Amino acid sequence: MSVLPLVFTSGWASGINAYAVVLLLGVFGATGLTDEVPASLQRTDVLVVAGVLFLCEAVADKIPYVDSAWDTVHTVIRPVAGAVVAALLAGESGSLPELAAGAVGGSTALMSHLVKAGTRMAVNTSPEPFSNIGVSLAEDLGVAGIITFAVFNPVAAAVVAAVLLLLGLVILLFLASRIRRFLRRRAQRREERNLAGAGGHRPPG
Repeated sequence: MSVLPLVFTSGWASGINAYAVVLLLGVFGATGLTDEVPASLQRTDVLVVAGVLFLCEAVADKIPYVDSAWDTVHTVIRPVAGAVVAALLAGESGSLPELAAGAVGGSTALMSHLVKAGTRMAVNTSPEPFSNIGVSLAEDLGVAGIITFAVFNPVAAAVVAAVLLLLGLVILLFLASRIRRFLRRRAQRREERNLAGAGGHRPPG
């Protein structure tokens, strides 16, 4: 069977939490639950680094505004991770050219990352922090569930991931006004910090 469904699903999940994808696939491969995972993802050093970074993301992802800053940093990291994981999966199975797999994984990761980042901006317009925690937990559980499902039923998991991606894009359109409000608020805070900094370094006289 073609590895394309697993490539697509891992790309979608990488756009939300790339470290969880690497960690889960590596553990599933190392424990023998699947033969689709390349040896490079099963290495102990890779699993340790992925685990540490996953814990860092688990904390940062639940703090208002810190989560959006984290998403900004990962605008490049998540699509690249999705492309690399997809290429490695394709190279392991030999049923799909690695370049094509990387393109699918990377582009899917970019789209799901944009959905995640935009949704977080909208959530951050809420004054209370509990919505961030709830959304973050839902994302973590969703990634864990869909990757686990993909190991045992890749086609069905890919269908679920595609539906979630489409739903996310539709929701993003409805949240556009909140996202603009978040961006205005962030720009205002940046301007206030710049003014405060300039006021603190006025020349004497």
